[in-house]
Amino acid sequence: MRQTNEIFSNTITRDVKYNFLLHLPKEYNDLQSNKWPLIIFLHGAGERGDNVEIIKEHGGLPKVIENGLELPCVVASPQCPANSFWVNELQNLNYFIDTLVEGYNIDIHRIYLTGMSMGGFGTWYLAMAYPEKFAAIAPICGGGMSWNAKVLNKIPVWAFHGAKDPVVPLFESENMIETLKNCGAKEVKFTVYPEAKHDSWTETYMNKDLYKWFLSHRKEEV
Repeated sequence: MRQTNEIFSNTITRDVKYNFLLHLPKEYNDLQSNKWPLIIFLHGAGERGDNVEIIKEHGGLPKVIENGLELPCVVASPQCPANSFWVNELQNLNYFIDTLVEGYNIDIHRIYLTGMSMGGFGTWYLAMAYPEKFAAIAPICGGGMSWNAKVLNKIPVWAFHGAKDPVVPLFESENMIETLKNCGAKEVKFTVYPEAKHDSWTETYMNKDLYKWFLSHRKEEV
C-alpha cells in the first residue's frame, strides 16, 4: 500500500507553574535601573515536591545564601514537581527563565546555570537544549548526552564531581568534559574532589571563586 504525505497540526496550551526561591542583591531596589546578572540553580532529586523550603536544606546554593552569602546578582531556584525530573522540564524551565527576564531587571548577556545531582544533569541538558541562553554553566555531579556536548563548545563550562561518588559515577562528568575538549570548546574547567562521594556540591557552592568565575563571563550574542 502506498504511503501518503500528511501534515499534523495542533495548538497546545501549556500551564507552567514552579515554586521558587528568589535572591535579590542588596542594592536591587535602590538601583532598579541596573541590569543584574542571573544565576539559575537546579536542586537534586530529594528536593522535589511542593515545599520550597526544603531546597535550602542540602548544601546547595540556596543554603549558602541562607547562611549569609551575598551575591551581586539575582538567584532563582525553582522546585521540580514531585513526579518529574529536570530533564523532562527543559521547555518549562526555558519559559521560567524568560518570565524572570520579563519581570526583573536581568542582563540577558549574563545568565548563568548551575545544579547538583539531578540538577547537574538538568544543567547539562538545559544548556544543550538552549545554548544561546547562557553565558556560563557549572554542573555538579551530573552528566548528559556526551555525543551532543559539542553544542556547548562556545559556552564556558566548569564541572565538579567527587571521585568516589557512588550515586553518579565520575565517568558521567568525564565523558562530557572529554567531548568538549575534543571539539575545541571555548573554555573547560573540571574539578574532581579526590575523597568526595556524592556530596561534591557543599564545597563547590562555598567557593567564592565560582561566583567570580561566573560573573567574569558575558555572552555577547543573544
